[in-house]
Parts: sequence; structure tokens; C-alpha cells
Amino acid sequence: MITVQHVVYPTELDKLPLYVESPHGVTSSLDVVSRRTARLVAGSDVSFASYFNAFPLMHWAASTDVRTVSLVLELSGRGQVRLVRTDARGHATRLEAVRFDGAQTVRLDVPTAGAADGGWCWFEVTASADVEIGPGRWEVDDVPSDGTVTVAVTTFNKPDYCVRTLRALATDDDVLGVLDRVVVVDQGTRKVAAEPGFDEARDALGDRLRVLDQPNLGGSGGFSRGMLEADAAGSTHVMLLDDDVAIEPESIFRAVRFADACSRPTIVGGHMFDMYRPTNLHAVSEIVQQSNFMWGPADPDHRLVDFSQESLRATRWLHRRPRADYNGWWMCLIPTAVVREIGLSMPFFIKWDDAEYGLRAKAAGVPTVSLPGVALWHITWQDKDDAIDWQAYFHARNRVVSALLHSQEEHGGALLADSGRLNLKHLLSMQYYAVTLRNAALRDVLRGPGRLHATMGTRLGELRALAKDFGEARTYTVDSPAPPAVRPDVPVSGRSHGPRGVALALFTLRAVARQLLLPVRPEKRTRPDVQLERGQGVWWELPRYDSVLVLAGEDRTGSWYVRDRRAFVALWRESVALHRELRRRWPELREAYRSRAEALVAPSAWRATIGISDDED
Repeated sequence: MITVQHVVYPTELDKLPLYVESPHGVTSSLDVVSRRTARLVAGSDVSFASYFNAFPLMHWAASTDVRTVSLVLELSGRGQVRLVRTDARGHATRLEAVRFDGAQTVRLDVPTAGAADGGWCWFEVTASADVEIGPGRWEVDDVPSDGTVTVAVTTFNKPDYCVRTLRALATDDDVLGVLDRVVVVDQGTRKVAAEPGFDEARDALGDRLRVLDQPNLGGSGGFSRGMLEADAAGSTHVMLLDDDVAIEPESIFRAVRFADACSRPTIVGGHMFDMYRPTNLHAVSEIVQQSNFMWGPADPDHRLVDFSQESLRATRWLHRRPRADYNGWWMCLIPTAVVREIGLSMPFFIKWDDAEYGLRAKAAGVPTVSLPGVALWHITWQDKDDAIDWQAYFHARNRVVSALLHSQEEHGGALLADSGRLNLKHLLSMQYYAVTLRNAALRDVLRGPGRLHATMGTRLGELRALAKDFGEARTYTVDSPAPPAVRPDVPVSGRSHGPRGVALALFTLRAVARQLLLPVRPEKRTRPDVQLERGQGVWWELPRYDSVLVLAGEDRTGSWYVRDRRAFVALWRESVALHRELRRRWPELREAYRSRAEALVAPSAWRATIGISDDED
């Protein structure tokens, strides 16, 4: 039998709801002793129907040839342990119950038959006397278990996070058992090797650790380097990790063991929890909708789940096995055999590199499984708006290029119409810098695939240089504040979402007419008329004003938007023309990008862009 998952407990007790069900009622009776042991006082119960300690039976049934899963649990004291299984509807069934008295190792088996559509398995313990719950593990029938991993972290000026990740990897013996190498691709100016604590982490990891400095080529450049390093190290897998994360190291062990057991090469992705609200599950499995070629959650019932308020048992949609087109590269395990077959990342710098890679792998017959119980904590996109700064260029360009490569719809389906509407929303919101960047992105798409590698090291600087021409691109802070708003507190519509249907059409007509017909008084350019909180600065509120300061968060930074009729007209006209040209040339561009795709992702192309020789280790 092969161990594929351990029973673990958190080092930070605010995360306990992810490891034990409904901990509010049992925190006084359950005492976490270590990462692998806990004590339960007499007369109390504990359930492990929890994100990190339930077993995702559905994925093992669907993706592997495993027929039986076994829970092995060391117990001491007197009580009862029960095994529970759910189906795709979340209905729970007790499979078996065993009493124990004294020190005892309990083994409980559950078949995988019938679980491919959905369902989890977990255990519960009732203490008749004080109980020590010792080390526990989930085992499966003999499957390949010789997989190893290179963990590849791409970083830009996040050395503190990186050192914490290195320290977490170095202190987990099970992770070390599958770990060949840790590669930190440092593309920043604040170097990881100079961060306090790095020396201790380096000493703990020894010759497993390799820190590589290279020019800032974004996530796609850093992760492509990591893929090259994993292949050179002889690892069977490479795990791509973002830099600004906190990891559950057990996740790496689980991902490798699951990938070992899969009946065909499989990409194994991890889920995302909210760094600032650590019991909130933010992202699970992702798909790209072919209708408009936009990413989104695979499950139509997907929503944010706070496990401190609701349990896995009660969250029915999490019991269905979802499909996935790709997994975010915040945490993603890729077989190196797949890398050799389909190549490295598309040279996108950032944005859409993970989605494009997943779609490319899918076309080659390689599925993606976003595996529950494999996860980390990350700053979510709810806490940052990257659609209106320099990243707007990469959002727009890479979405269209990915559609040219993988869309099954004529002219990308509704993609171009959706892109045009998004430009108009930005213009109505006085976000002229964002539309300037998005238009530049479409012009670059029209120039063809030859610029993708050629501009990897220069495009970011050019995009940032454009910001000086746009007042809203300036960030105001406490130390450098904007002039005080005439009306710091104004009532807003109170809508939680924008208008739709006929109401949206009327809203758009009125907003466009206001932009074109009403002049902007000079005083609006010297002082904001109103001040809004970040959550109020949305596209259905901003068009009501001529001059508005939008605060970004608790640090009271903000951006000042001022209506500009001339910019609105020029940028809208350009946007319409570019989208028309893209539609006209779509078949030609699709052929051009698809014919060059293999060369763009080839190791030789990336070595040239990074600046490393073909024989460099």
C-alpha cells in the first residue's frame, strides 16, 4: 500500500476550520498537539469533514485505476471511529464504525466504485475517555510511487514570501522525500538571497536549492525557466508556484502522489484560499468559455466559501467533480514528459499563460485536475484591480492571441464584441490609460506573432512610460494626497451589479451622450468633485461624474479620474477600428499564430530570450 495523503493540522489555529469540521464547538475539547497529532477530551466528538483532511474520492475514482482507499489511524484511549462517504449530491452515508480501547491502529477501507461523478470520504471520532488521535494517513493499492518534483518559484521583489516558502519546504520530511530541486527564478531588484532568513533556508535545503537571476520576463519567462530546470534535474514533475503565497506543504506531496497514480499523464492543480481571510476558498477549477473565450469557474454554482461559517459537508456543489480546462499557475504540477511534448509557456509575460497552456495540453490529450486538498493562500484578485493599470495590455493581447490559437468559434465567438464593450466601459469610467493600453495590445496582435518573444524584455517599460500622459494613472497617497474633494461623501445607487438588458442599453446611451455633449468645467480639473470608496468606483457609478477621486484601500491611496471628451472620442474611434480590423483579418491571423505556435514555445526560443546557452545546466 502507498501513502497518498496524511492527516495534518495547522500551525496557525485561525486556519483550523480547514482541517477540522465546525471547530467552534470543539476547540475547547480538541487540542492540536503537533502537525500530526491531536487530543480529544472525554465526551466529545470531532469530524474531519474538512477541506484538508477529507479525502477527494471522486478524483481518485475518475482519474486513476485505484479500486480501494484505506484510512490508517493510530488511536489511544477509548471511543469510536467512523468512516463516512458522500455522493455527487452531497448526501452522506456511514460506511463503517469501529470501537477502540487502548493503543490501537485502525484500518478502514472504502471502495472507489461509483464515486467518479462526485463525493468525498472522511472520518469522525467520538471519545468515551480522553483520546489521542495519532498519525493518520490515506493509502491506496500499489501504484507507481517514484515520482519526484522540482518546485519552481518565479519572483519579482517578494523575497520575504519566498524565504517563508523555502522554510516551509525544508521542514516537511514528506515533501523532502519527493523533492529533487527548488528553483527560485529571481527577476527582481530586491534579491531573495539577501533576505533575512535565506541563509538558514539554504542550509536546510542544501544542494536541492538553486537561485537563478534573470531579466524580468514575467511569470511566463520565470516559469519557462523553471520547466527547463526541472527537465535538466531529471524530475518527473515541475510544480509552478507564485511568489506571494503561503503554502500547505502537504499539498505538494499529495499532488505528486496523485499524479503518479493517474492512468495517463495529468496536470494537477491546486486551489486558492484568500491570504487575508484564510478560511475563504476563492478559486477551485477553471474553464475557458468558448462562447466569448473568457475564463471563469467550472461549476455554475461556484461561490466563495468561508469554512469558518459553513462546512464542507453542507457545501453541496463541492461534492460534484468539476471539469477543468486549466489551473492557475499560483500552484500547478505539470509532468515534465508533457513539457517535452507540448513545449514551454507561450511568451505572454503575464496573464493567460496558464489558461493557454491548459488548453494546449487538453488538445494533446492531457487533462487538468484541480485537486481538492491541494491548495495555498494567495492575495486574491478581489484585493487588487489589475485591469486598469499596465496589466490591461496583457489581459487584452493575450486573451485574443489565446483565442486565435484555441478558439473553436468563428472569429472567436463573442470575444471581439465583448472586448469592444469592455473598452467602452473603461472610457465611460474615465479610464483612458487602460483603453490606450488595450488598443496598443490589439495593434500588436495585428502585427503578428513575431513580436511576442522580441518584446518580452522591453514592452513593460514602454507601457509604464505611457502612464505619465494620464492623470488617472498617478497614485495619490497620504504623503502625496490629491486635493480634497468638494463632496467627500455622496450617495451612490446602491446597486450590487450593473444594469442589464434594456436598462443597460438606456444607461449606455445616456452615458455616451453625456460624454459627447456636456462640457467639463475647468474647476473639475483642479479639484475632485466627489470622493468614492474603492467598492463604489465601478463602471455603473463613475459615469455619473466629471471628476472623482476613488480610494483604493485602507492605506487611503487613490486615483483621480477626470472626464475628457477629446480622449473619449479618439480612443473610442480607434477601438472600433481595431476591432473591425481584427474581425476582418481573423482567419489570416489564426493561421499565422497557429503555424508559429510550436516555435514560440520551443526551449530553444526561450533559451535565446532568457539569454542562456543550449548546453547550460
